[in-house]
Amino acid sequence: MTVLDLNAGALAPIADEVDLVDLPVTGVIPQDLNGVLVRNGPNPLLGRFEGNDVLSWWPEAAMLHSISFQNGRVTHYRNRWVRTQRWAHVHDPANASALIDTNPNVSVLRHAGEILALAEGGTPLAITAELDTLGPTRLHPGLAQGMTAHPKVDPRTGELMAFRAHWEKPWMRYAVTDAQGTQSVDMEIELPSPSMMHDMAVTATRTILLDLNVAYDFSMLSRGYRMPLRWHDDRQSRLGIMPRHGGAMRWFDITPCFIQHVVNAYDAEASIVVLDVVRYPEYLRIAPGDMGFQENPLGVLWRYIVDLDRGTVVEKQLDDIGIELPRINENRTGRSYRFLYAVEQPTNAEIRGVVRYDLERGSAQRYRVPERDQNSEPVFVPRPGGSDENDGWLLVCVYRRLTDTNDLVILDARNLESDPIATVQLPRRIPAGFHGAWLPKEC
Repeated sequence: MTVLDLNAGALAPIADEVDLVDLPVTGVIPQDLNGVLVRNGPNPLLGRFEGNDVLSWWPEAAMLHSISFQNGRVTHYRNRWVRTQRWAHVHDPANASALIDTNPNVSVLRHAGEILALAEGGTPLAITAELDTLGPTRLHPGLAQGMTAHPKVDPRTGELMAFRAHWEKPWMRYAVTDAQGTQSVDMEIELPSPSMMHDMAVTATRTILLDLNVAYDFSMLSRGYRMPLRWHDDRQSRLGIMPRHGGAMRWFDITPCFIQHVVNAYDAEASIVVLDVVRYPEYLRIAPGDMGFQENPLGVLWRYIVDLDRGTVVEKQLDDIGIELPRINENRTGRSYRFLYAVEQPTNAEIRGVVRYDLERGSAQRYRVPERDQNSEPVFVPRPGGSDENDGWLLVCVYRRLTDTNDLVILDARNLESDPIATVQLPRRIPAGFHGAWLPKEC
């Protein structure tokens, strides 16, 4: 596996919480870009990562970052650790027992009027747009026992579909929550053994779960590995498809692989389901002699076409460049769509550049980031009253190696190859993290 210097460059942690105003801007902030960009990711409480690979990076304490916009201005930048037991043991030991033991360091979601910081299977924590921690979710009581960090929200019904994968039985639970936060479905999904599921997909009528070749091996803990996850040759990769509101799960075998992130899925016909993903031919394979992990291959864009009547799956590679962290206009979640946006990954040690795929034309545009700089995932923000799926902006955090600071670039999603519409210059670093969300200003 690639050796990473987690304490230098784009990955390096920061040791404080700040509020900044009067940030310099090059270009013009769009007048109708009103809301907050929130980013989530790991940032060790003691100021230093221990270890030198992704399994040392993934589990560290959750820190949120926000950049707020109003009427053509950047109003502030703020960062806060999420207040959990882990945070309190370092910063407020006397009150540690009053806080919950979870680590929501993966993503952010607004649903049913509640903003949630999400963990890899742990309890969601409610936060404010100002990044204050409110505590365990209050408006989603059915999800308080834990959920994926990648639930899916139907933009038409407002329903939230989620799962909880666990290493203890029941290994998998599936839930549907309505637009008000009330749980309408709660069911166990039978699995032969616990599986590492990170993401899921939905169509307008169905839910898709991923049972793949990466799974738990608890013997790894006694052999010095920090997290007990690895590639298993003896597992069968498969896609599970079921009606959204419950019913029989149908499993479809696919070529061995690992899928960390889904792009989107949709019903192409009554019996045809299309699923687009970032696919790895293998992931977290232990090296010979139990000497750590082999180098992971890069993920590439892949499509699965499932014929439910015939029981067949067509697997198709759509491109060959390394990508990750795919995003779409979320108004198209679960429906046919044309555009997707992702980071380019030239090597396992770099996330550098943004690519926009036009799936209808089979073409791509790129926003190029200089060598030695790196960037976050592109978050798509639809223009209010926009005319089409691609009418909006991409918000991308870019780490500048020369100054050890971050810019936030605002790109025209319709033309990535043009200059940024605006660049917000931060006097500090936003450490490379996982996922972000745009929280539009609520009327």
